[in-house]
Parts: sequence; structure tokens; C-alpha cells
Amino acid sequence: MKILLVEDEEKLSSILQKGLKKQGFVVDAAFDGEEALYNLEVNRYDIIVLDLNLPKISGFEVLKAIRKDDKLIKVLILSAKNNVEDKVMGLDLGANDYLEKPFEFLELSARIRNLLRWDFTISDEIIIYKDLTINIVDKTVEKDDMYISLTNKEFGILEYLALNKNRYVSAEEIIEHVWDSEADLFSNSCKYHISMIKRKLETKDVIVNTRGKGYKFGGRL
Repeated sequence: MKILLVEDEEKLSSILQKGLKKQGFVVDAAFDGEEALYNLEVNRYDIIVLDLNLPKISGFEVLKAIRKDDKLIKVLILSAKNNVEDKVMGLDLGANDYLEKPFEFLELSARIRNLLRWDFTISDEIIIYKDLTINIVDKTVEKDDMYISLTNKEFGILEYLALNKNRYVSAEEIIEHVWDSEADLFSNSCKYHISMIKRKLETKDVIVNTRGKGYKFGGRL
């Protein structure tokens, strides 16, 4: 899953980026409102973590611009503005959640996971396919009760495909959601990582590729 973190405090941004990346998220960072809107023009994200007190363009204005073009993307506000009026304004402008500073990182990551679950119907955050068990909270994969060691990138691909298991997903879409903004959409990196996943899982039917349609989790439609 891919996150745009919009936070002007560079030290806090760095800490949050490291923590979220350790949990398997792909994170792009923006440090002011202009940079945030530019990133949103050229990249696709699953969730936006948005500070309100930003240079150049305020978080409220960024949120307005986001909701003008996209009603569905999840937005979590981070802010030291903890009065009721600011919270109500943020939610009325279309934020999905609001977390006051200071906060604990574990609460932030839990709220992000909760927002991401809104798009999917998954029992207990676990996806089971034949002898394969994928835990999207713990970021673990088991096959026949044995843990399979995947890199963060490999798990990100498997997770994204599993969460979109009812449709085909193109390589370009996978890269947009699992790689950072520096990714080359025309590289063979996605194909390579998927081949590594299949090798580690020792099966070919968990992820299938149909020419002209893309990749699909769990067999053909």
C-alpha cells in the first residue's frame, strides 16, 4: 500500500517514514502544500496522511483540492490544531480521520490500517487461499503452517493482488501502489519480483498472468 505523507517538520517526517516503511508501506514525502498537490497529480496513493499547518498552501486547502478531484481516497489528518472547530472543519471538508499531535506511532499505524480496510471485506485481516495464509496486519505469509520469508516489496505485491483478488491488475498499477515515486513504469522489476514470489511459494497458480489483462491472485476469472 502506498502512502503520501505530508508533514513540514522534517524530523517528524523522517521518523514516520522509517516506521511506516518498516511496516511494509511505500511512502512518498511532501513538506509543503504545493509539493503535496504536485505528487497527487503524478502519482496514485492508497491513503494520504496530511498535516494542516503547512507552508505555501494550508492543509485545509490541500484537502479541498483533493476532494474536488477524488471523493474516495482516504485522508488522515495529523495536526497540533486540537480545537473542536478545526477538527469539525477537517472532517466536513472530507477527511476520513483526525489524529492530534502529539501521538503514538502505534496509534497512527492502527488508524491507517483501519482506513485501508474500508475498501475491502476481509475476515480478521487474514486472507486464505488453499494452503496459503496471508496476514495483512502482521505482514506475514504461511504455507502449510511454515513461514515464507518475503521481502517488503514481494509482500507488498502479494498483498495488493490479494486485496484486489476479484480482478486483473496491470503491472503499471502494481508499480504505482507498491513502488515509490521514483519507479520506472516500463521496467521489468515487477515481473522479476512476481517470479521470485512464485519461486518462494513453490506454486504457479497463486498469481497468474493473462496477456492483455495483467496479473490476478488465485487463478483466472
